[in-house]
Amino acid sequence: MRYLDHFPNADLRAIEAFLQEKAQWLAQGKKGSERFRLPYESVQHIRAAECDFSSDVVSIGRADELSRQDREKVYKAMRDFMPWRKGPFEVFGITIDAEWRSERKWNRALPELPELKGKIVADIGCNNGYYMFRMAHLKPKLVLGFEPYLQHYFAFKTLNGFAGCGNLLCELLGVEHIGLFRKGFDVIFLMGILYHRSSPVEVLREIRAALKPGGVLIVESQGIPGKEPWALFPKQRYAKVPGTYFVPTAACLENWLSRAGFSGVKIFFSHPMSSREQRRTEWMVFESYADYIDQANPALTVEGYPAPIRIFARADNPL
Repeated sequence: MRYLDHFPNADLRAIEAFLQEKAQWLAQGKKGSERFRLPYESVQHIRAAECDFSSDVVSIGRADELSRQDREKVYKAMRDFMPWRKGPFEVFGITIDAEWRSERKWNRALPELPELKGKIVADIGCNNGYYMFRMAHLKPKLVLGFEPYLQHYFAFKTLNGFAGCGNLLCELLGVEHIGLFRKGFDVIFLMGILYHRSSPVEVLREIRAALKPGGVLIVESQGIPGKEPWALFPKQRYAKVPGTYFVPTAACLENWLSRAGFSGVKIFFSHPMSSREQRRTEWMVFESYADYIDQANPALTVEGYPAPIRIFARADNPL
């Protein structure tokens, strides 16, 4: 059974045409795709005998499963996928300490998750698949990752090539394609994406259209402190990050979700950001959170805006 057969209401012609175009693009080596495709292909023959997705560190394989030569190939491939943004991972005994302590986000969301067993799930902006592997422990029927960036797409394909999870798939799709999967998903995760969209309410409406009636959306977003329903619109960058549009308060995010047609909207967690959760590591050697904040006043970004918080919400698609 093709995974697209799980989506009887989807615009399959448009989805398949887009994916075919991407496949041809990759086959022609466009835009430097070989930089990430070749590391993936170098370790395709390797499979893990054991995996553990139940704890904070996603564990794929053991160090003693591989010959020295194959372990060196795995290490080189993992280094080729730097910088690692999401994690942590343990891959055949190789510890990958990513920029984000992603297990903290997952553990905050975990108490609010709906039942995932046997469900069709989307992870929009799935990156290297850290959250998808954590979902795999809960036995969904299918998790489809939307990831338009080649680095993360091939990192996931490499990791899942080792792990062999047939119910985890990733495509070179972006959030702008979610509306093609009409009434397709039981649960959608939107983790760290919304503030990068210039029309957040429209994005949320398209996500709601992609949910089955009674489906659930889990949102995690960058935000700003405050009780009023406001959003910051930075002049150019926010915390040095380009492509940041509306950065909401929790009340604003709640209103966006309600205006998009969701019901039962619940802000279930918010917290200030810190360099304990997002920081440079051996696997992400570039600027990170500490470099984005005013050193004289950590309540502000380097641009003088309120320093970020992270906001978590759950919302239901009405029956």
